[in-house]
Amino acid sequence: MKRAFTLKRLIFLFILLCIGFALSMHFATKTLTKSNTLTLYGNVDVRLVDLGFRVFGRVTAMPFEEGDFVPQGAFMGAIDQQPYLDQVRQAQAAVEAIKCALINDERNMKRREAIVGAGAVSDEEYQNALTQKNIDEANLKQAIAALGVHQTNLYDTEFCAPADGTILTRVREPGTVVNIGEPIYTLSLISPIWIRAFIDEPSLGLIYPGMPAEIFTDSGGTYQGHIGFISPVAEFTPKTVETTQLRTDLVFRLRVIADNPDQGLRQGMPVTVKLPLAKKEKT
Repeated sequence: MKRAFTLKRLIFLFILLCIGFALSMHFATKTLTKSNTLTLYGNVDVRLVDLGFRVFGRVTAMPFEEGDFVPQGAFMGAIDQQPYLDQVRQAQAAVEAIKCALINDERNMKRREAIVGAGAVSDEEYQNALTQKNIDEANLKQAIAALGVHQTNLYDTEFCAPADGTILTRVREPGTVVNIGEPIYTLSLISPIWIRAFIDEPSLGLIYPGMPAEIFTDSGGTYQGHIGFISPVAEFTPKTVETTQLRTDLVFRLRVIADNPDQGLRQGMPVTVKLPLAKKEKT
């Protein structure tokens, strides 16, 4: 009789476990159904531009400091223009000299053309004058091209901001002699700003380019965005990626572009991205 009682109690406990399991599955499924949001974790990426000169020289002006906001088109720096001004003037003088030579060539041509038929000058002299005129015409084209190069170099002794941004680094100071392409500023662009995130392979089919997204910062900032890029190549989870999956799982890199960025999104800061799966549109 005692054994029968124990058996009944075991059966009762088994039934309770089954009921509990069924209820847990029910609520889990209900929660999953209500949860139409895919949450990802990533970091802010901002485009950086190294700004410098296309010509070498001594820096004479750098009006901005680190942290300054720079509007597009603002004057940002200059190097000593005097050597390039001298080259332009020299090239202009060469053009004028060849133009004078061409005027003289034209006169010689006309004189010889008028008397070559009468035998006053030989045909060889006439051909030599014609050849000299052709040579000076070619020299003039070359001199004009050289003048254009020097004028471009003079123009490149100054440069302006290519886009709105913030001075991240002031690399050089006035008085420094810089080489061609050597940066004097590093500019952090205001836009575009995107989030570099990763998604696991099972969730890849839930997202698509252009999909709307919400971006949340740890300080309470909220931004609207959309998926701009999904990598076609799988990779193993990097060490810096925050994920609830095992680190051996394959992930795909994606880029979530912020539609309304401001100073609250800064290079490298961690953010949370939420993708509303219910708004997925099949194309």
